Amino acid sequence: MPIQAQPKPTACLALADGTLFYGTGFGAVGETVAELVFNTAMTGYQEIMTDPSYAGQVVTFTFPHVGNVGTTPEDDETGDPVAAGMVVKWDPTEPSNWRAAEHLVPWLEKRGRIGIGGIDTRRLTRAIRQQGAPHVALAHDPEGNFDIDALVKKARGWSGLVGLDLAKDVTCAQSYTWNEMRWAWPGGFEARKEPGMKVVAIDYGAKRNILRCLASAGCDVTVLPATATAEDVLALNPEGVFLSNGPGDPAATGAYAVPMIRGVLEKDLPVFGICLGHQMLALALGAKTIKMNHGHHGANHPVKDLETGKVEITSMNHGFTVDSQTLPDGVMETHVSLFDGSNCGIRMTERPVFSVQYHPEASPGPQDSYYLFERFAEAMKARRAA
Repeated sequence: MPIQAQPKPTACLALADGTLFYGTGFGAVGETVAELVFNTAMTGYQEIMTDPSYAGQVVTFTFPHVGNVGTTPEDDETGDPVAAGMVVKWDPTEPSNWRAAEHLVPWLEKRGRIGIGGIDTRRLTRAIRQQGAPHVALAHDPEGNFDIDALVKKARGWSGLVGLDLAKDVTCAQSYTWNEMRWAWPGGFEARKEPGMKVVAIDYGAKRNILRCLASAGCDVTVLPATATAEDVLALNPEGVFLSNGPGDPAATGAYAVPMIRGVLEKDLPVFGICLGHQMLALALGAKTIKMNHGHHGANHPVKDLETGKVEITSMNHGFTVDSQTLPDGVMETHVSLFDGSNCGIRMTERPVFSVQYHPEASPGPQDSYYLFERFAEAMKARRAA
C-alpha cells in the first residue's frame, strides 16, 4: 500500500528561544504575539477566553477536551474574547451540551482569536514551568505557509507584560449600573429588585460574575472606568468600594489607580479587592508587587486562610504577586497559596479593608470563598448602623 502523506500543518507556535510547535489551526486566520501561559482548569474554557485578566496572553489548556460543551452567551465574562489565542491537545470537538448555542471554532473566528490543536501540551506546560512564561508568536494559515524566522523574531521582539498597563484597554468606556445576580434555578440570571448597599466598582477588567456576586450579596453596583479619580468615586456617595480583577503589570496601572485608592481610604470606607484589585490595594498601602516565573492559572489552587486554618479550592489567574515581605505595619497577610507559599490575601488590622489574589466568584470549590462578598456586605451594614 502507498504511504499516505501527512496533512500539512496549518498553524505554528514559535517561542522566543526558537522552539517550534506545529499543529492544526482553527478560529481566526492571522498572527498574534503574546505571553504564553497554561491553565489547569477542567471546565470553563469560554470563561477563561473572555476573562479580561488574560489580555496579552495565549492560553495553553492542559485539559484535552476543549470545545465539548460549545459556547453560549451566558458564559461570557465580557463582551468578546480577550485572551490572544488558545493552544489545545486535541482539535475542538463537536459540542455535546444542551446549553450550547454555537461551536467553539466559529465563535473564535468571528471574534478574531486564533487556536492551534494537535500540540503536546504536556511538553509545553513543562517548558513553561521550568523556564517561565515565554513570549510567543502564534500563526494560523490554511495553506500552511509560515515565515519561521519572522515569527521567532516577532516573539523575541515583543516587549512583554512588565511595565505594561493593559487595564486601560479592557476597562469600560463609561460608567454603568449593574443589578443582575448569580444564576439560580429555575429563573437563571435574575435582577435585584430591592434596594441595597451603594457600591462603586472600579473596572480594571471586571468579570461579569464578580458583579453578579456583589449584587447577590445585597449591593447596588455602579461601575466606573479604571481611570476614575477619588473625586469621581466619592461623588457617588458609596458605602463601599470594590476593586476588580484585570490584566497587565500592577505597577503600571498603579500610576493612576494608587492615588485614587489612597483618596478613598482617607474616607474610612469598606474596600474589597480581587486579583489586580488586590495588587492595587497592596500598592496603595505601601507594599510592592513582583513578576512570577509562570504565574498561577487554574481552577484547582489550594489557598489557606491563615486566620481560620480553612483551606479553600480557588480559581486563579495572575502573573504578578504581592511581595508579602513588603507589607507595612497595620496590614497583615490573610491567605497564602499552598502550592508555593505566595501571598493570596491581605487586610488592614483596624479597618474593613481587605483583598484576595484569587477569584472567589469563579466557584471551583464551589462555594468555598463566597463568604468574602458577604464579609464586604456585612462591613457596609455595620458602618451604616454605626
